[in-house]
Formats: sequence, structure tokens, C-alpha cells
Amino acid sequence: MKNIAILGSTGSIGTQTLAVAREQGDIKVWALTAGKNIDLLEQQIREFGPKLAAVWDEADAARLRLRVKDLPVRIESGMDGLIDAASMPGPDMIVTAIVGMIGLRPTVAAIRAKKDIALANKETLVTAGHLIMPLISEYGVSILPVDSEHSAIFQAINGEAENQVSKILLTASGGPFRGKTRGQLAHIRVEDALCHPNWSMGKKITVDSATMVNKGLEVMEAKWLFGVELGQIQVVVQPQSVIHSMVEFEDGSIIAQLGTPDMRLPIQYALYYPYRRPLSGKRLDFFALGNISFEKPDTDTFEGLALAWRAAGRGGNMPTILNAANERAVAKFLDGKLKFLEITQVIHECMENCHYIEHPSLDEILETEQAVYEWIESRW
Repeated sequence: MKNIAILGSTGSIGTQTLAVAREQGDIKVWALTAGKNIDLLEQQIREFGPKLAAVWDEADAARLRLRVKDLPVRIESGMDGLIDAASMPGPDMIVTAIVGMIGLRPTVAAIRAKKDIALANKETLVTAGHLIMPLISEYGVSILPVDSEHSAIFQAINGEAENQVSKILLTASGGPFRGKTRGQLAHIRVEDALCHPNWSMGKKITVDSATMVNKGLEVMEAKWLFGVELGQIQVVVQPQSVIHSMVEFEDGSIIAQLGTPDMRLPIQYALYYPYRRPLSGKRLDFFALGNISFEKPDTDTFEGLALAWRAAGRGGNMPTILNAANERAVAKFLDGKLKFLEITQVIHECMENCHYIEHPSLDEILETEQAVYEWIESRW
């Protein structure tokens, strides 16, 4: 029996994690957390019977308590609720499917409670990898990647501990606007940016894929997860999203992980590692596929990737500045308050103007986030 808690159970990764639990039948869900979708959260509580559930606002928590008063579940709210869900007795693994830097403190709490981490919250390592990875070692827990690309790398190096990694080839689909010019991107609508050709994801991550900021965040995450230098990571556009990433070893051999674009696969691999389980769904048909193609990323058109490389190279709190600026800019784009190309403009201006800290503490990382938000609101 697997015992888990899910932070962000109503989002894309959270719902697919529960789909895996539903199919496998031997996963006990101890806690669920959500933002505001109490309708779906109530359904999940009734199906999976967690001991604890949490939402962000206390007003939503009060409404949820009334709805599930017939069930033996404790309802909490706010950051305290997230931290309780992450550190409560019972689960041995926490699925961090929550989006944004809000996941940072609960992840730290989970590690200190000696829970393994199934990591889908990339902001955790992007902004605080220098703090998280030493904590992982100190508390003797595992961090298992859920992102398809990082799962692919993890699978490729499994069993290769004695062999030297030369290069990580991080694949990207190129997003919905691959091949377009900046002129063509000037009048992109929200609905255009949310039409990813291969993957079904939440709105924020789908927009990040369209700007290629997402791939930049994954570069930073890969650096910490796999202990490599930035110069050992190469982004390769692979439009079919069949090769999920590759690893080149020092002898020139390259191992790739392939499969259909289905997030349940990396989720299930993280939950049951080192074992594989049967999984329903479409299988990769090479005859139907016909070919697999590769391209260089266009960092002139998609500045988000170039900005992320720059932030990663500077280090300190610069990745936090980039990440926070992107979060707020994407939210404004989704609300119709920014144009598509203004997302990276906001990021660039924040990186130029916000206070740099070389070795930020956890509190300084969170203070940086708020400072970036305030800077954006004062100018945009």
C-alpha cells in the first residue's frame, strides 16, 4: 500500500495522480489540498476519503466543512493547512502538484518530516535548489521527478551511478507557436496560447510552454536534480513530444526515454519507483509516427528561454526574480491586462531592476517574490 498526500489535487497533475490511484487501487490518500475549486475537492474527498483537506481561503474552508460534515475529514486553510497536509503522520510520500512558490514552505516541511517528495512543483528547485538539495541529504529522503522531461532523465540514468554523465539533452515541443516570428506573436490571444499541440496542462504551464519560459525553468531544475553544470544541459526542440529527454554519457552513448505524451506515466513511475506497473492508455506506434525531428530552439523569438539561462547563470535570487515576474506576468496575460510579448518584457525589466542577493535564505527568497510583485504592480 502506498500512502500519499497531494498538494494541488484539483489541478492537472493532481487529478492525474488521483487517476493513477484510482486505476492501481493500492494507494491510500491521506490529504488533499486545493486553491479555490471546492466543488471538485468535495468530489475527491468523497471518493478517496482523506483524513485532511485544505484550501487557501478560510471562507472556502468554512463552506467545505458544511458540505462534508457527514465525513470524518478535517478541513484546514491557508499556509498552515498546506504545511499540515505536507507533514502529517501517515503519508510517506508528498506529491507537490501545487503551482507556484506557494509550494516552497510545504515542501520544506515535508522534507523535515522525512517524507519522500514526488516533485511537480518546479519552483521549489528553481528558486531554492541551493537550500532544498542539502535538506534532502540531511533528512535522508528521496526526491522523485514528476515532470515528463526530468522523469525521462531520471529513467535514463537509473542503473548508471558509476558512469559519468556528459550532457543532458532536455527536449521541448516548441509550444503552439514554434516557427513563428515576433511579428506574428504581437497579437496572440489567450485562447491561442492555451492550445498546446501535444500536452494537456494547466493554464499557467501551458502559457509558459508557449513563451518557452517553462523550458528555462526546467533547465534550472535539472541542474539541481542531477548535479550537473549549466554547460552540460542542452535544449533540443522535438516537436512530436515522443522523446521526453536524453542523457549522453562520457563514452558518447545516448540513452533516451520515449513514450506517448501522457503525464500519468511519470507520475506513476515516481509513485512506485523503482517498480513499473501496467498502465492503461495508448502505446507508441513507430509506424504511425513515421519520423522524429529535431530543431534548435529559437531564443531570439522566444526570449523566455534566453532570460532563464541568464538567470540561472547569475544564480542567487535571480531565478526567483525571473520566476516571480513570470508568474505575475502570465496571470496578467490570462486576465487580458498584458500582451503575449509583454510577458518576457516584464521579466526582463524585473531582472534589471529588482534587488540581487547572492546567497538568499528561504525568507529572503519569499521576500524577493513579494518585492517583484510590488515592482510589477507599480509599473504595469
